[in-house]
Order: sequence, then C-alpha cells, then structure tokens
Amino acid sequence: MLPGGCGSKGSLHGAGMNSDLLLDTDIIVNVGRGDAGAVAQVNTMLRSGSVYVSAVTEMELVVGCRNKAELKNLSKLLERFVVIPLTPEITTSAVTLLKSYRLSHGLLIADALIAATALVAERVLVSGNAKHFSMINGLQFRPA
Repeated sequence: MLPGGCGSKGSLHGAGMNSDLLLDTDIIVNVGRGDAGAVAQVNTMLRSGSVYVSAVTEMELVVGCRNKAELKNLSKLLERFVVIPLTPEITTSAVTLLKSYRLSHGLLIADALIAATALVAERVLVSGNAKHFSMINGLQFRPA
C-alpha cells in the first residue's frame, strides 16, 4: 500500500517554508498504510516547512502502484513534497558511497542514491531504517 491512493489511508496537509528534511521511502509508505504515527509526524513536518524526497523515492513509490488510480493518487500526494532530481554530483556521491559501504555494510543502490541526495543537497535524512544509513560518515540523520 502506498500513499495518495496506492492503498492510502493517511491524509496529509500542505507545506510552507524550507525545513531541510529529506524523507526516506519508508516514511511515505507508512503514511500510505495509514500508520497514525507516520501521518502525524509528516503532517508536523509539512506544517513547519517544505519537505523533500529524492527522485529515487518517487520512482520506488511509482513501482509500488498497482493501477492507474493509485498512480494518480500518488502523483497528487507527491505534490506536497519537493522532489530533488538526480544530478551528476548526486550520482558521483552515490558511487563513492557504494564503493565505501557496499561490501562492508550491504548498502543498496537506492539507499546510496537517497543518502547521496541528502549529502549533496545538505538535507537531514529522516528514515525508520537507521541500519541502512548509520554507517555513512557526514550524513545528517534523524530516526523516524
């Protein structure tokens, strides 16, 4: 189940000024599942400023949609966030992260790209998956 219709039970409200937070995919998925804690947490973030997601998160959410109605609802939900596109700098940073952490910690491509987005864009990554990111030097991380 994904937010904004991909099984969505959560309801999110509008955004304001920059708050420097980048949400990992798991946070949006939890909102879509109707997790009251996740919905409240994200609503609080949105009230205090703009909230960001990586283009990789957008892609992961699109892949989770099962039909056109879910895809349409997801698109509506994602309007509430600023999507940070992949850039050559993010790609280079992700490759560096993979070289550093793939063999030692099992870092996956999507997580490397999301972490690189947070590093390059100087955002605080918010995720419920601390084990995926805790080893990355210089990454500003906030557990969900």
